[in-house]
This record gives sequence, structure tokens and C-alpha cells, in this order.
Amino acid sequence: MSDFQFPVMLEPQPEGGFVVTFPDIPEAITQGEDEEEALLVAVDALETALSIYVEGRKPLPIPSAPKRGQKTISPSALECAKLGLYRAMLEQGVRKAELARRLGWHLPQVDRLFDLNHASRLDQIEAAARALGRHVEVRVA
Repeated sequence: MSDFQFPVMLEPQPEGGFVVTFPDIPEAITQGEDEEEALLVAVDALETALSIYVEGRKPLPIPSAPKRGQKTISPSALECAKLGLYRAMLEQGVRKAELARRLGWHLPQVDRLFDLNHASRLDQIEAAARALGRHVEVRVA
């Protein structure tokens, strides 16, 4: 299970469709015409909300345990890797400039690592993780 697997609430609407919210992330809210669409667009809402935390250098929310039968949503695998890297950086009190120095990169390269909309390469994320004394694990479940 992902460190970023967040419980989601689907609320049926009288006019049809579902409103999607996340108990742990009040900034993430969206809607879909049916349950399948609502869960699909929930990923984008979650990633957008989490990017607000990253841009503001705020600690990331910790997912609560889902209630019985409650669905969960996580960001894409690449975004999970970026968020894990961001969390490690915050835990260690390392700023982006320090990470850039450790990697021998320019600051804009490090900025792109934490841009959830940028398609960073996995080898770059792995290099940054090593610079923080961590490693990236990938698995298919």
C-alpha cells in the first residue's frame, strides 16, 4: 500500500453524480457524473491539492485509516515518488538549494523534481533520494 493512499468520500447528489472529498485533505474536492468518473477525477484533485502543500513547503497530510468498505485514492506512481522525496527532504530539514548542491545541479532542476505536473525521470528522483540517504522502491501490486 502507498504511503499516499488517502480515503475518499463519495457523496451522491440529488441532481445526479457524486461530489468527491478527502477527509484528510480539505483542499481536494471534485465531482463526477458517476462513481467511476468521480474516482478517476479524484486522482487529479488529490494531486492538485498535494501540490499546494509542496509549493507552500508545508508538511504533507498523513492518510487516515479507511473505514470498512471505504475506497482510497493515491497519486500516480511518479507523483508518489516525488512526494516521498519531498517528505524526506522536510524530515531532514534540507532545503532545495542544499539538495541542488549535493547533486551538483542547478536549482531549477531541483524545482522540477517537486513539480507534480512535470514528468521527471525516475533516475533523477533516485539520485535525489540517494543524496538524502534514501532509495526509491518500485513494485507492482
